[in-house]
Amino acid sequence: MHKSPVLAALLLALPAAAAVPQLQAPEEVREMLSRYLEFGEVSDAPAQAAFERRMQREVAKLLATEGYFSPHVVLRQHGDELLLAVLPGPRSLIGSVHIEIVGDLDPERRESLLRAWKLPAGQPFRQADWDEAKQALLAELLAVDYAAARLQESRAEVDPEARRVDLTVVATSGPRYRFGELQISGLKRYSEDLVGRFNRSVKPGEPYREEKLLALQVALQGTAYFSSVSVMLEHDDNSTAASADGWVSAPVRVQLRERSPYQLSFGAGYSTNTGARVETAYRSSDLFGRAWELHTGVRIEQLRQTAYADVFFPPDDEQRRDGVGTAVEHSDIENLGIRRFAVGATRLQQFGSIEQRLGINWQEEQQSPQGSPSTTARALTAQLGWIWRHARDPLDPAEGISLQLQLGGGSKALLSDQDFFRTYLRYSQGIPLGASDALLFRGELGVTFAPSAQGIPQDFLFRAGGSNSVRGYAYQSLGVKQGEATVGGRYLATLSGEYTHWINPTWGAAVFVDAGNAVDDRQAVDLAVGYGVGARWRSPAGPLGIDLAYGQREGKLRLDFSLAIPF
Repeated sequence: MHKSPVLAALLLALPAAAAVPQLQAPEEVREMLSRYLEFGEVSDAPAQAAFERRMQREVAKLLATEGYFSPHVVLRQHGDELLLAVLPGPRSLIGSVHIEIVGDLDPERRESLLRAWKLPAGQPFRQADWDEAKQALLAELLAVDYAAARLQESRAEVDPEARRVDLTVVATSGPRYRFGELQISGLKRYSEDLVGRFNRSVKPGEPYREEKLLALQVALQGTAYFSSVSVMLEHDDNSTAASADGWVSAPVRVQLRERSPYQLSFGAGYSTNTGARVETAYRSSDLFGRAWELHTGVRIEQLRQTAYADVFFPPDDEQRRDGVGTAVEHSDIENLGIRRFAVGATRLQQFGSIEQRLGINWQEEQQSPQGSPSTTARALTAQLGWIWRHARDPLDPAEGISLQLQLGGGSKALLSDQDFFRTYLRYSQGIPLGASDALLFRGELGVTFAPSAQGIPQDFLFRAGGSNSVRGYAYQSLGVKQGEATVGGRYLATLSGEYTHWINPTWGAAVFVDAGNAVDDRQAVDLAVGYGVGARWRSPAGPLGIDLAYGQREGKLRLDFSLAIPF
């Protein structure tokens, strides 16, 4: 059957069905093109022609950033589909690289910069790599001595037929700089002396180092005194004035914005260790107008209630941070009731990656084990501790190592009810196994040297169990039985191994084995074992976990997790 001329004319006059073109391109460029190209519906021939011209322009720009300078782009009909076919053509490679550094550089430094160039001849050209290589060269100059360094010229000459890109970079170092005096602005409440107390890196007369400016900025930003901090060298890019030895001295500008000195906060949360809690805290960073920090608050948990007040002083000339404080606490954990009053002083000092803490503390503690007579322990103790951390990200335990050592004790000759000396060592290490898997090991060893545990406060003895100890057992349930209560022993040992697989960047699954116990007789050591599975969530505060653990000794399953909700 033949169509009539009239019917044929009507069919030609109707608009073609709109269709969204499909991308057809090699795998090495398809993902990038899909990410940045916007496809809409096209119908008639004029719309298709306009779409094809637009795609030719946009695809050429995109592929040029990846080193493809002669692509072929065509829109064609394939059955009922519209296909945007892209052939990127041959990829261009780096041909010659010419780098010139203008300025008075040591030959070794100049040679080191040239060797570190990140885009050598023969490598495929990519715009992102080209930009990164230029900025890396400039950053290396800016990092040490040359605060006014700049890129004077950068050029990439493309020869599509030869598939070659020749690179030229000219950098100007400018003069060498020394740190001048600190010029501090933005202070209203505090004195400039306070800023100097936190300055361990920028010293007038020393050679300029970018990392030292950053260290001062981080140190000030980490205090309770300032809400924003900016530290920079006030150099003149066009300055030619220099001292006889060729160095220029420039002031260091420290711009500050003070934080409100008063802060009141409230919070609530839940932990499988101590149950639900509510708390309130008050902080002042300018107690008595002397830049002393006051931290005081009350925390009420189901198993423990605490009130505290601490005062911390600004660091001295040797970067030692002193503090004094007092606390009152009542707890009832594993049928052991404790009422404690303590007062003490601490000194904190940083030695590179090692944090040292010295302390002296007096406390009186009433111990009331259920089913056993109550006793009182008093002790004046001296304490010394070190923490060493080495981690790329302190909030990510998947890679890094931490060691903690504590020593402390008291004597009958100095207001204590018992002679004792406590030692404690904690170790943890994360070992990454590729991008999505990691191992985590930790262990604890503790010994309190004393004739017996009588007269020693529980802080200087040991109990185990709970979410950060031996999972599968209640918090501090592993220890010495006294009546119906679990009390601390003089010996502690725990071990833990955990394997985590991250399913995606946010969520992971873990399996683990824990073992440990606290005893009062080395001959009675019998490690309690717990094992199970868990879920991990990478929160802004670090990984949080929910674990379902089986305590082999008790034959019970236990859920362990910790979650806090501030408001």
